[in-house]
Amino acid sequence: MALAKYNSSRRSEAGFSLIETMVATMLLATALASTAQLMVLSTRANQNAQRATFSATLAMEKMEQLRGLSWGFDDLGLPINDYATNLAVDPPHPTSGVGLTPSPGDSLASNMPGYVDYLDRDGKAVGSGAVPPATTTYVRRWSIEPLPTNPNNTLILQVVSFNLRARANTGTGAVLDRVRDEARLVSVKTRKSR
Repeated sequence: MALAKYNSSRRSEAGFSLIETMVATMLLATALASTAQLMVLSTRANQNAQRATFSATLAMEKMEQLRGLSWGFDDLGLPINDYATNLAVDPPHPTSGVGLTPSPGDSLASNMPGYVDYLDRDGKAVGSGAVPPATTTYVRRWSIEPLPTNPNNTLILQVVSFNLRARANTGTGAVLDRVRDEARLVSVKTRKSR
């Protein structure tokens, strides 16, 4: 009986076998590889979210500029229109622009001078016009359309902001084709009395 007890206690002190150690190592390696892959995916998702948030911020900035232009009535009830401010430059210039002039129909789908500006990766203006400068990272396009039921007093403002590389990777410039990291805003501006 004493011999049986002795053998039993020696087995528990013997440790792990080579096979047990290899299985444990393989499980640990698999868990670490899965964790590393999740970290890479998480980092990529955070970068995409950061770019999408920045696009939305740039679109809101342009919408605020458009909404800040004069569009109302004076003390005599006559309309006040800002058709001259250039919002395609930074800072906006009070003349040499189109202001709230209705835009061409495809100003959200293509780079229409007066309705587009280009920004670097930090959001600083780098130019405007039909062709983006080489330092362009983000593009903002906007459209201004009179509301069909009240064209003299109400405008529909739309702004789209996107990462130029993300749009280029889709192989299309069509406005209906949404791309990653893109922001779109729509607002209505009506005339108000002073």
